[in-house]
Formats: sequence, C-alpha cells, structure tokens
Amino acid sequence: MGILSSMYTGVTGIQANGEALGVISDNIANANTVGFKTSRAEFADVVAKSLKGVLGGHQIGRGTKLNGVTQIFSQGSVTQTDKATDVAISGDGFFVVDTEEGRAYTRNGSFNFNKDGELVNIDGNFVRGFRADDDGKITTKLDTIKLDRTIIDAKKTENLEIAMNLDIRADVLQNGFDPAKPGETSNYSTGVTVYDSAGNSHNLTLYFSKQADNQWKWYAMGKGEEMVGGEAGKGMVGASGTLQFTIDGKLQSQTIEQNAFNFTKGAQPEQAIAFKFGDDILAGGTGLKGSTQYGSNSDIYKHTQDGYTAGTLGGLSFNDDGVLSAFYTNGVTKNIAQVAIAKFENNEGLFKAGSNMFKESRNSGAANIGGPNTAGRGKVFSKSIESSTTDIASEFVNLIQMQRAFQANARTLSSSDEMMQEVLNLRRG
Repeated sequence: MGILSSMYTGVTGIQANGEALGVISDNIANANTVGFKTSRAEFADVVAKSLKGVLGGHQIGRGTKLNGVTQIFSQGSVTQTDKATDVAISGDGFFVVDTEEGRAYTRNGSFNFNKDGELVNIDGNFVRGFRADDDGKITTKLDTIKLDRTIIDAKKTENLEIAMNLDIRADVLQNGFDPAKPGETSNYSTGVTVYDSAGNSHNLTLYFSKQADNQWKWYAMGKGEEMVGGEAGKGMVGASGTLQFTIDGKLQSQTIEQNAFNFTKGAQPEQAIAFKFGDDILAGGTGLKGSTQYGSNSDIYKHTQDGYTAGTLGGLSFNDDGVLSAFYTNGVTKNIAQVAIAKFENNEGLFKAGSNMFKESRNSGAANIGGPNTAGRGKVFSKSIESSTTDIASEFVNLIQMQRAFQANARTLSSSDEMMQEVLNLRRG
C-alpha cells in the first residue's frame, strides 16, 4: 500500500536527519578543541521502486540514508601562545605520536616535557622526531624527542678564528719582539677571550710584530697570574707563529711555532689552541677570506672560538623547520631534535581514534614521515596552536536546516498516519 510506503519513507528521513544532527552537534561541541577538523554528513537516496520493471523512469523513491561522514581537513587558524612547546602545522601533515595502542597522528601540537625529559602530548603519549647528534646535526632515525640534560659541561677552546687587517705601511721592527715589553716591541695588539678545560675564561692578548716586508710574527700572551710558572703583572707567551702576505695584501701562508697554554686552577695542562687567521693561498684558499694586509690601520674585524663555560638550561624554542633547540645560560645553543610530520595520500580516509588523534587505514594510505616543509609537508610554527575549524555561524545554519528537514519528515509520517486512520474509519462505516 502506498500509504504504508510513505510512512517508511518518512522514517528514513527522520533517521538520516537525526544522525546528521549528531554530526553537527559534534562539530559544535568541539569548537574549542585544538586541531579539530569538522565533519560533513552526506546523504543518498534509497533504491527506488520501479512501476514498469527495468524500464527507465516511472520510479517511486523509497527515502534517504546517511551515506557517509566526510572530514573536512581545511586549515585552522594559527593562534600564538606563550608556551615554548606549543607547535602548530600550517599546511598538510600530522604530528607523529606513539600510544599504548600503537602509532597515531594528530594536529594538536599542545606538547610538554614529562619528568624524564621526554616530549609528550596532554595524554602522556610520546611525540616522535629525528634526534640530533652530538654536533647538533639532525639524523634520519625516528625516535622519542628527549631533553637529555639541563646542564651543559664546560668546553675548552680548541679553535680560534680571526679576521683582521694588518697595516702594510707599518715599520719593520729591527730588534724583534720582547715578551717583557710587548707593547713597545709590537706594531699592533688586540684581546680575545678563551676558555680552559674547567670552563674558566682567560683574556689573551695577541701582539703582531712586523719582521720584514709582507711578513709578521704573532704572539698570544696570557696573564702571568693565570699561567703556571707566571708572575702577576707580567704576560706569558703561550702560542706564536708567522703570517706571510703577498705583495697585493693576500694571506699567503700561516704557521704556528709554539702552542701550549698551562692555565692554573686545575685546568688541563698543555692546552693547544688552533689559531687560524684565514684561508691562506698555500692551503688552497683565496687569501682574502680572513686576514689581509692593506694600506689601512690595523684592526680586528671579528674573532670566533668554540669554548664555553658550564651553563644551565635557559629556554627552548622550535623554528620553522620544526627543530627544537635548547638555550643555555652560557650562550650556547644546541639542537635537540626535529619534530616529525606524517603526510597521507588521502587524509579523509584516516580513522578517528579520539583524543584528537587519527589512525592509519586502508583508505588513507601509508604514512610518509619526514621533516616539516619538505615534500609537501606543512610548516611548523613555534609558540602556536591550530584552532578548531568549526565555524559556529555555519554550523547553526546547518543545524536549522537539518531540524527543518527532520520536522518535515515527521510531518509526512503524521500525514500518512492520518490517511491510514481515514481508511480505518471507512471500514467502520
């Protein structure tokens, strides 16, 4: 009977729109959930009843059904925070998290460190990344991101690079350099800071004495009171060497003739420091990078050295490449790890696992894990989180639309019931 069929059709509309209301309610409920992606209910009609067999047309619809729920992986707005371990992805990709139930993926970058120094999400699940080696270079091994130490040991100075100019117009000093009168027997002097094995800083004075045209001798002197066997108020030579220039001011060669600093206060004896004044021609360089000899006043442009004193952790920060760096109170910055980003062929095929996490499925394809901002993966922003993509205004419009559709289907059901009642009344009459 057609009346009975219309009742069943109305029931399908009530069921489908009721389930769609649940999808909209979930979107609204997660309006403030970090990294949440909204879903959309999609309907399809039920197989129709054909009045004339397999011939086209002449069919009566049997209602509707909720055919699927599609997640919309649009970009949420990136909001800045004051938390150093908050990170957000701008673009495609997911953070990689290992849980007790296996590997999962999330857009929620609200992370923190646990008591063991491991980076975890709010549920205590481990965030995966690529650890840095001792030199700060990011490796390719996927591992737990862990801050091993909050204190960094002192490191003695082993290399000292100097970029400067020595005045070609300076007079040749006939009597040579006298350590007892360094200022009077040199053409130019400058100071640098180095560190011993205990992390103590020492101010060295470099003296430059012109020996002949295009040839200079240099001497590195420490304070006597800071050197074993030295006297207070008197300098003590720890290293010396020669600089040879070409006639056009390029660094031809450089040598080190003496190199042994014996600092006091328990420092390692015979500390050698590799003094480098530039890329000399003899070693295959251009002779222009570093130190030169031109007709301008002698002056040092810059100097760098690789030693430092002990320090404690002062702060953490991610950069746009997703590299987590630790800043220490002694001015040293060390790379800890790079957060890993997973990319899928079909994000909509991921399985929602709760707690803002997704699982890989057959429809999503396998996870392609790598660094941020590579191979189509999104950028990472530090001190930021990605907001929910729920648009409250749009969801309320959808809510009204679904509610009206639900009411209309309920009305068809009540109309069919009234018609059935009329049929029953005819029988009584």
